[in-house]
Amino acid sequence: MGNVSIGEHVSPAALFLCLLSLVGVHAQTTPAQPSASLQAAPQQLRSHLFVYDLRTKSSREIYTSDSIWEAPNWSPDGKYLIANSKGAIYRLDLESDGTAKPQKLALPEEYRCNNDKALSPDGSKLAFSASVGAKNGSQVFVADADGSNVKQMTQETPSYFHGWSPDGKMLAFVAQRNNSGQYDIYAMPVSGGAEQRLTSNIHQDDGPDYSPDGKWIYINSDRSGKQAIWRFPAEGAGPDDTKAENVVNDSLEDWFPHISPDGRKLVYIGYPAGTPTHNPRDVHIELKLVMIDHNKVAKTQKSLVQGVGGQGSMNVNSWAPDSMRFAYVTYEALP
Repeated sequence: MGNVSIGEHVSPAALFLCLLSLVGVHAQTTPAQPSASLQAAPQQLRSHLFVYDLRTKSSREIYTSDSIWEAPNWSPDGKYLIANSKGAIYRLDLESDGTAKPQKLALPEEYRCNNDKALSPDGSKLAFSASVGAKNGSQVFVADADGSNVKQMTQETPSYFHGWSPDGKMLAFVAQRNNSGQYDIYAMPVSGGAEQRLTSNIHQDDGPDYSPDGKWIYINSDRSGKQAIWRFPAEGAGPDDTKAENVVNDSLEDWFPHISPDGRKLVYIGYPAGTPTHNPRDVHIELKLVMIDHNKVAKTQKSLVQGVGGQGSMNVNSWAPDSMRFAYVTYEALP
């Protein structure tokens, strides 16, 4: 889910980020102690956009900025990424030296985009979430890949896009309806039509991501008593979500599961135990990997990256098409 109205906090002293350029692992020496509002002073953060390579077991920094950048997402051809900053979405073309140069997409200025967006499987369309004009609630939109020809998809707010079905025909999103305070998973046809509610359990669900074979939707949910990774059939979780199953539940608060294009890997972000939301950007996070074998999710997980981050680090699917690399963002306080 994108940025919401719950307060976000940052402690400059706690945001010291050790950049280990040779191995690409980021360490935080002391636990973060949030204090100042990120919304009040977003300019105080530096963003580092990295690509982790499973073959070399290391990360490479491709872009840095003295402002907040969020949620990189790969193009299906592997030539560029998209990321958002200050309400706009940018294309970051990968140069021969491994760095990236951002170019702003053609979305109209009145669209205040959050960090939930992704290109369609064929690369021709962009789905994203944004608030428009005087409306404060997030809605789901679809545009051409360059940001032109925007079409509104959802009619109610708040709605946060998260994933395309592998055939490019459906959009999965998380939404709250009827002022219930409960977030559930929904889907709707890209061609238009009514939204379909896929979960109904009283707990909070987020981060829907389709499996590459289209059979499952993976989510994070607090229905086990903490945030953990669940999945259910793409058609829906059934009455009271009886078809939902818990597939990852470690000692952390587990958010935003993303399945690799080959269907054999799941990467997710772990927040410190007890972190109530995904909003902080000043906490010690772990990016963890779980293997999948014939749709069976392994019982053990491996921590690949540790660093300072959170909101915006990896909200949407950030796997490269080769299933060997994924992108993410870490943050540090500016001097």
